[in-house]
Amino acid sequence: MIDIRQIRENPDLYVQAAQNKRIGVDIQRLLDIDGRLKDIKARLQDIATEKNRVGKSIPKLSGAEREAALASLAALKPQEEQLQEEAKVLQPEYDALLLEAPQPGDPDVPVGKDDTENVEVRREGEVRQFGFEPKDHVQLGLALDMMDIERGVRLAGTRNYFLKGDGAMLHWAVLRFAIDFMAQRGYTPMVVPLLMRDEAMRGTGYYPGAEEQTYRMERDELNLVGTAEVPVTAYRMGEILQQEELPLKSVALSSCFRREAGAAGKDTYGLYRIHQFDKVEQVVVCRNDVQESNKFHAEILANSEGVMKALGLPYRVVVVCTGDLGRGQAKKYDIEAWMPSRKGYCETHSASKFHEFQARRMNLRYKDAETKKNLYCHTLNNTVIASPRVLIPLMEMCQNADGSITIPEVLRPYMGGRDKIVSR
Repeated sequence: MIDIRQIRENPDLYVQAAQNKRIGVDIQRLLDIDGRLKDIKARLQDIATEKNRVGKSIPKLSGAEREAALASLAALKPQEEQLQEEAKVLQPEYDALLLEAPQPGDPDVPVGKDDTENVEVRREGEVRQFGFEPKDHVQLGLALDMMDIERGVRLAGTRNYFLKGDGAMLHWAVLRFAIDFMAQRGYTPMVVPLLMRDEAMRGTGYYPGAEEQTYRMERDELNLVGTAEVPVTAYRMGEILQQEELPLKSVALSSCFRREAGAAGKDTYGLYRIHQFDKVEQVVVCRNDVQESNKFHAEILANSEGVMKALGLPYRVVVVCTGDLGRGQAKKYDIEAWMPSRKGYCETHSASKFHEFQARRMNLRYKDAETKKNLYCHTLNNTVIASPRVLIPLMEMCQNADGSITIPEVLRPYMGGRDKIVSR
């Protein structure tokens, strides 16, 4: 959430941010309501002061003067009620508009309409040139009895699947390696709840905006998370931390659920765009300092690149343009892995920097050691690895002419020491 004082001071910045991010919010209407609510608050304060003054004088009055004072008090009551009723009507609209106000992108974020205008930063690793006709991950998975998409769809509907045998083992190996990798880098592992109240969804910026993508448990008024970012970032919401506690660096493995509403007919083949998957997520909560945020943004990106390099997967890093940024993101990098069957680089990670956008919504603060003031924290997050999507490049890039798959060296301890997945 944006500090309304910042919007008052520079409304054009937020009008432009909404246009750049393609977010339909009426900033001028927000400011109009804000101004009216300020007027109402001031008038109510004047009325309260006048009521207090007249009330104190009444015991000292008598006769006509007393009657006049009582009449004066009576005349103030309908004015007060009218103003309170107007505020009651305006406040929900104000709150809704303020929640929709976007965080402006950092000055160096490229302006663009969608993900086709993201800007490549660099490429890492060599794209493999096959000396044979390669199979895609579904062909490999079926031939090696690693997956069963047909029965997944039969039992649970489209975009569902089973992983089994070495498919399940490879899936778990990737996730376990990622957790160990992050723990060795000083991130605290967490097991998190997957059902979140609306407050946590709003606090992390998923509501309003992502309701159509979220599986909602209507009976219990709870939401299945689409990422561990929500519970990990919201873990200390409503609290005031001590500065010496910061930064909080956490990593969590969780199942994730996404409805993929509006994606009918898009990426329906294989394991790319599915309703349920597992993801290792890293979250940093740090001091309210732009330079510190930038430092940790680079760190969480480097962590994920370290995992990709350890797996031997070629990838590229792109800086995301304004039209592909979320409401609360000030800047985001995507990592896109090379996927032979898709003939291109495809997103596997998103590293996001929010400044105080999420913390303000969650009322997550810390006591600054120097000023002794309570300041809003800064928050950042990034995928460490998401599976089974990462199995697409992993299986396809590591396949052999005989149909086997070479297991990356870092995963072999999690696969019983084996170096290959072969047909059984």
